[in-house]
Amino acid sequence: MLCLDVCTRWNSTYLMLDTIQNCGRFGEQDTNFRAELERGERWPSVDDWANVRNLRDFLEHFYEVTLRISGTSYATSHNFLDELSEIDILLRDVKLNSNFDFNVMAIKMKEKYDKYWGDIDKMNLLMFIACVLYPRQKLKYLEFAFSEMSSSEKACEMMQKLKESLHELFDEYKPPLHSTCSQSSVPTHVSLGEPQQKMKSPRFPTLSKMARDVLAIPVFTVASESTFSTEGRVLDQYRSFLTPKIVQALVCTQDWIQKSSSQEDIKKIEEQIQELDMIENDFYWNASEPTLNS
Repeated sequence: MLCLDVCTRWNSTYLMLDTIQNCGRFGEQDTNFRAELERGERWPSVDDWANVRNLRDFLEHFYEVTLRISGTSYATSHNFLDELSEIDILLRDVKLNSNFDFNVMAIKMKEKYDKYWGDIDKMNLLMFIACVLYPRQKLKYLEFAFSEMSSSEKACEMMQKLKESLHELFDEYKPPLHSTCSQSSVPTHVSLGEPQQKMKSPRFPTLSKMARDVLAIPVFTVASESTFSTEGRVLDQYRSFLTPKIVQALVCTQDWIQKSSSQEDIKKIEEQIQELDMIENDFYWNASEPTLNS
């Protein structure tokens, strides 16, 4: 039986298996090393080492995907759909595995996956828009992805919904005044199908602004220590009473603050933002109160 060092953090299980798998080779090459280990508990058999390697390889996919989509120094919004598709394909393949334990594990994981990501109607459209705006993917990629993730009827429905959302977003970004030669809708024949080297901001200023804002949205906003944890999320009283303005400021600046400050400094910054918010509210109410001269 494998003894887990931290049962609620599955990444520690992966890292432990990744380290211990080399011990099997040491035991085969060094008889003294094996004899030393056999003095204690039972030495793992060939099947045990095979299970260790299989489970380690299985968890490696999720470990690498989690690291990629939780990055903070590069854009992640356009990669999220790719990573979801990779997990979906992996779970489908493992369900067909000859190992019974892996089958049971994959079935439970697929149920959890389908609960959150099984219905494309419930996914955030910005995730799809980010794929369209990314030069290497665009609408053709989304058509293929939708056809793999759902029925053809549902895929056509989602493509139509996506195109309508793109046009609405474009209308929000385009300047109020246009020259007579400009188009009033998204120039799909150029912008959404052109090679990457032709996507230049001077030619498509509106689409460039859209891509700048959408691709900059981080996929993950949870703390790094909670990314791999399966425990429930508990907010203390202080964080649960943060105003929307403070939350927005902290989310937008969290990467800068966390890299350059300690946890105590971060809490001081949060308290300072809260004080500024209270001062602003007091100023607003004082300015709105009637005076004797009014």
